[in-house]
Amino acid sequence: MAKEIPVYLFTGFLEGGKTTFIQNTLIGQNFNEGDRALLLVCEEGMEEYDPAELAAHNIMLEMIEEPEDLTTERLMKLQAQYKPQLVLIEYNGTWKLQQLFDLNVPKGWTVVQIVANIDASTFDSYLNNMRAMMMEQVSAANLVIFNRCTEETKRGEYRRIIKANNRMATIVFEKEDGSTDFENADDDLPYKLNADVIEIEDDDFGIFYIDASDNPDKYVGKTIHFKGMVYKPKNYPKNAFVPGRHAMTCCVEDIAFVGFKCVSDMAAMLKDRQWVEITGTIKKEYYREFRGDGPVIYATKVVPAEKPKEEVVLFN
Repeated sequence: MAKEIPVYLFTGFLEGGKTTFIQNTLIGQNFNEGDRALLLVCEEGMEEYDPAELAAHNIMLEMIEEPEDLTTERLMKLQAQYKPQLVLIEYNGTWKLQQLFDLNVPKGWTVVQIVANIDASTFDSYLNNMRAMMMEQVSAANLVIFNRCTEETKRGEYRRIIKANNRMATIVFEKEDGSTDFENADDDLPYKLNADVIEIEDDDFGIFYIDASDNPDKYVGKTIHFKGMVYKPKNYPKNAFVPGRHAMTCCVEDIAFVGFKCVSDMAAMLKDRQWVEITGTIKKEYYREFRGDGPVIYATKVVPAEKPKEEVVLFN
């Protein structure tokens, strides 16, 4: 059996901070501890590597300038040439990630972590103009790092956008001085968590969905009121349904229905795609859709409602 060779993949757009992060990690923290490391760089960024400094740390640098050059044959040759004990790949933000994932890699190569680096100061621009491409860069990441953050950085909004596409990602906000900010940024929620009844406006359901999914404990025992479309899964008991909304997770082609399980004596009388207003209390229980504990709404009131002006919600 081939010995495992850990592969670390770094994604993100040009000037997103990949090179700086890799240099600080590899050299500044002696990441490879002297082991032979192969660094594959798929784009030439604003920051450049010093081959001599890399060599001094037993790190071999190879450039892959075109997507056509990223082939199984090329990787096999590099494995035979360098016999690396670990591999780092600085990926090109304009290349499809699936191209890399579809390759037959050398024996032992195992992706152990995917890190997405994002420049917080340009995130809105990329999101508005290249949303699908941007979201692909974070879709498989274990760790998403927003760098160059300021007090004005919309941390809560950015966290929700990432979580809508990758629920399992750990998200870190790094200030301009390099320090990290792990605050949850709850202060920018568009509703009052301490209200007797939390009123979720039609346009804010996506925000509520992401925040409650990530932080169910802070909603336990809260009473909530919102409008949703009825979905009745076939495997649910007669007293349960899912009130939710269609949401755009990435682009128009990626619209999905999202919502939480709701328990109500009215459930049996409801029809799929019917619009209702719900008032209920949130508990945290295990259910399969969350592969663990998640919010469950125990409704005290369910009444028919008119559909909202906009049927599709966003997460920002």
